[in-house]
Amino acid sequence: MTMNAGWYLRRLSRMGPREIGGRVGDAVRRRRWRSARPACPGVTGARFTAVLPAGTIAAVPPDAAKRLVAEADRLMYGHAEFFGVVRDDLTDPDWWYDPKTGRRAPWGYAFDVPYRNEDAVGDIKQIWELSRHQYLTVLAAAYAVTGHERYAERVAAHLRSWWAANPPLRGVHWISGIELGIRLLSWVWIRRLLDGWPGAAGLFEDNPVALNQIWHHQRWLAAFPSRGSSANNHVIAEAAGQFAAACAFGWFPASARWRAGALRSLERHLRGNTFPSGLNRELATEYHGLVLELGLAAVAEADAAGVPVPASIRLVLLRMTDALAAIVDNRLRPPRQGDADDGHGLVVDGAGTDRWASLLATGDAVFGRLAWWPVVTGTDVRTPLLAALVRPYAKEGTAPAVARPASRPGHFADAGLTILRGPGETGEIWCRCDGGPHGFLSIAAHAHADALSVEVRHDGVDVLADPGTFCYHGQPEWRQYFRSTLGHNTVQLDGGDQSVSGGPFLWTRHARSRVLVADPSGASAGGTARWCAEHDGYRPSVHRRRVELTAASQELRIIDEVRGPRRNVRLAFHLGPAIAADLVGNRAVLTWIRDGEGRSAVLDLPRQLSWRAHRGETGPDPSSSSRENPMLGWYSPGFGRKEPTTTLVGSGFADGTRGFTTVLRFRGQGGAWGS
Repeated sequence: MTMNAGWYLRRLSRMGPREIGGRVGDAVRRRRWRSARPACPGVTGARFTAVLPAGTIAAVPPDAAKRLVAEADRLMYGHAEFFGVVRDDLTDPDWWYDPKTGRRAPWGYAFDVPYRNEDAVGDIKQIWELSRHQYLTVLAAAYAVTGHERYAERVAAHLRSWWAANPPLRGVHWISGIELGIRLLSWVWIRRLLDGWPGAAGLFEDNPVALNQIWHHQRWLAAFPSRGSSANNHVIAEAAGQFAAACAFGWFPASARWRAGALRSLERHLRGNTFPSGLNRELATEYHGLVLELGLAAVAEADAAGVPVPASIRLVLLRMTDALAAIVDNRLRPPRQGDADDGHGLVVDGAGTDRWASLLATGDAVFGRLAWWPVVTGTDVRTPLLAALVRPYAKEGTAPAVARPASRPGHFADAGLTILRGPGETGEIWCRCDGGPHGFLSIAAHAHADALSVEVRHDGVDVLADPGTFCYHGQPEWRQYFRSTLGHNTVQLDGGDQSVSGGPFLWTRHARSRVLVADPSGASAGGTARWCAEHDGYRPSVHRRRVELTAASQELRIIDEVRGPRRNVRLAFHLGPAIAADLVGNRAVLTWIRDGEGRSAVLDLPRQLSWRAHRGETGPDPSSSSRENPMLGWYSPGFGRKEPTTTLVGSGFADGTRGFTTVLRFRGQGGAWGS
């Protein structure tokens, strides 16, 4: 999608004077850099010393090593999948080619490349992902585990190919700082994991081409940090990559300055991007995971290099880890909230490794698990590698005394996120209630218009689901749908969104929510857990929602009120992809399979509304006089992938005189439905 002049004006309106001044300086610098590309200063006697301690690789669990090697072998045969697109060309990749559209990005000065224009460039996410070189960290890890040099030789061949095809400031891979930061982090780990291979020094510290690339990456990151309204997860990736490289590859005259600047940025933005409760301020769960991975990787480099780290950095990472442990369901799945693009900070594991279990295992190794943490039974490669470098928190002399939660938190007031959970006869009932801010910073780039939405799971299965994200660039109608109000389990008034979009990654008006009641503990004690919140996104009307979870009856009750003038209303409930629904009138019987056993529930919907089931639809809603194109009945299991599912939509009017009550009852063993 190409941004028009109106988008840029709206984007400018969300910036403050300081950010505008910084961006003007960036523009001047880019013009100057077009013709002035200094050479990397000479380096002599460089040595890589940030190696893994002896015995680290032996600590990798055998089943995790087996998954890693299987993944590496697939890569050696050229096979991989990125964002739903299967590739078989990775034995000798074209670094500028997008297999999704068949297009190839144009050559030229990096800042002239119209990377948001899919017609000119292709899908930029597809092109960028391969060049994060995280598939090469997998191959390097396979070498470390097996000692087989074919993995190391493939890594070396691909790095040399990439360096030759992407000279500094030329082409699409020199546009975005997050890409440079993550790529640097990958190179640090590639060099570490290849240590012991005879060609490692010749590939990196004794290779003028590699030194030139590493130096220019760091010079770029020092010059063009993400600023102001864009200082979200991108700036943390930039700082973490810069810091990691300046620690592990500290061979240049500017290394000490780059290291100090990156550490200051990392400390500032980790604090700024994280609520005191430990949840990420973007309120997009996958970015919580990305930031936590980046922060842990940065601390690992500091400890490996003996660089002191402010205690506040470890404290933020500790709180983030405890918060993650608090919000996952009984299958260790966190909420599906906000944008998600499957981005990772460090990848050294094979397919089938659970990302969230891995993070909790690392948190256990670094910080120590609390008694209420969920049990992690899976294994991974990354945890023993990071744990070997990071000093345990309890032994860190600068670690402040901090009171960690004595019991599992269910309400995060600063983030407006509440988890209601209770035991069911056939599995945990888990419900996320959203009463938090619309998003982070003035543009709320990764927010969805999902105020007061709920997400409900039974034994880890999505029943009332958050549909996900699907895409960022190239398909604006799908981008709009997946972040719309109708695309979430909440109320839509007069066919519009609660918050006003100014275009991709930009919201110009944010709905304001406030939580009125949050008592998540009742259901676990056999009683009723309660939550109530409201938002003003449909001024002058106010949408208020109450949610009650009663464990004894395995019942979830949702009461919606619209206070204000008479409005057209649509209430949507998106079912998970495993759920089959039989809708008759205002009652839907839901069935699914979990671990080979049939499960079921009944959803009694408000009688005041007229209900229809939608599945995999892309055309106009025949029940609406509007000619809009509501894409209903879709679920995105990961970035670039979508599949049909069932969405139940009730249409009617809200006049402020009565509420709409929805009741979801889970069927117990041998139980019967109520009337």
